[in-house]
Amino acid sequence: MLGLPNSPIKAAALLLASTSYIAVGVAHFTHVDFFLSIMPPYLPYHLELVWISGVAEIAGGIGLLIPRLRQLTSWCLIALLFAVYPANIHMMMNPEQFADLGPPIGLYLRMPMQFVFMAWAWWVGSPDKMEVSP
Repeated sequence: MLGLPNSPIKAAALLLASTSYIAVGVAHFTHVDFFLSIMPPYLPYHLELVWISGVAEIAGGIGLLIPRLRQLTSWCLIALLFAVYPANIHMMMNPEQFADLGPPIGLYLRMPMQFVFMAWAWWVGSPDKMEVSP
């Protein structure tokens, strides 16, 4: 049993978050060239950082499914989202390098979306409120 939250909405959000992190983490290994292309040039060890962030996303997706690890995992995912933020800044500052991803507005919209993803990770990782019986 996964020990899903009591709320069906929160349970669905948790499963969607978990699945998304696992899928994106796997993509770090199946679409390495894309992730290498968004690495800011000032960071060292591009390939290793892509692999590490991929493993971290997969681990985060799995960790969200384990009730006793869920809250810690959500904080780790928030830290990961902060850690990869420089790649989003790099993409926004160099839209000509990412023209194949669509109009530059999408690169700008990624910036606040990272904070939405952080809030989502925090919410699905937060403990359920206990229902009070009358």
